[in-house]
Amino acid sequence: MPRSNRLFELIQILRAAPGSRTAHDLAEELEVSTRTIYRDIAALQAMRVPVEGAAGLGYLLRRGYDLPPLNFDQEETEALRVGLAMLARTGDSTLQRAAKRVCDKVDALHGPADWLSVAPWGAPVDNPDLGCVSIARLRQAIRDEETLRITYQNETGEMTERRVRPIVVIYHLNCTMLAAWCELRGDFRHFRTDRIYACDPGGTHFPGQGAVLRNLWQQREAVAAETPTASG
Repeated sequence: MPRSNRLFELIQILRAAPGSRTAHDLAEELEVSTRTIYRDIAALQAMRVPVEGAAGLGYLLRRGYDLPPLNFDQEETEALRVGLAMLARTGDSTLQRAAKRVCDKVDALHGPADWLSVAPWGAPVDNPDLGCVSIARLRQAIRDEETLRITYQNETGEMTERRVRPIVVIYHLNCTMLAAWCELRGDFRHFRTDRIYACDPGGTHFPGQGAVLRNLWQQREAVAAETPTASG
């Protein structure tokens, strides 16, 4: 996360907190070191952001300090809450944590949404130790246009090694899929993320090709959606 974004997130966390937050807690939430938090707090204080406290005691944001409000009407706010809550079904823990931060910001402005509940679903767990690759890692590879080497288990239990160019993450209600150009097959393939048992850098990148591959994939998907399937 760029430092400017992290400083903004730090302000929002302190703003929404009911009391002081320790540097250790802040570091865990922002996934940085405690030393980074100390530096960020010092930077905010140097910019005259009213952060009070000290190392070992915790930090809080003086009441009355505010940032520009989110200009959402009631329906937009509720749509945002429902959409963010649905991320719990994706199995993408990084997006879930980001969604919670957004919800905390909305709650700080509009109050909590006690009426909202999302039913549990059997979404894959974003935990490589359980045989599911980190979805955040896949998204990063797509942004970086980085090839990946994956070990994949198909529906029959067969394990194969693939070298792929990842282009899209597709969130279904019951699973999450990776769409990629498979160099082994020389074609587009879809991989369930809960069947990817290993994922390593492929050692190369495909700069400038990501958008082209996505466009070709979208055209292929559109044709497939219009093609009637045989019955019986």
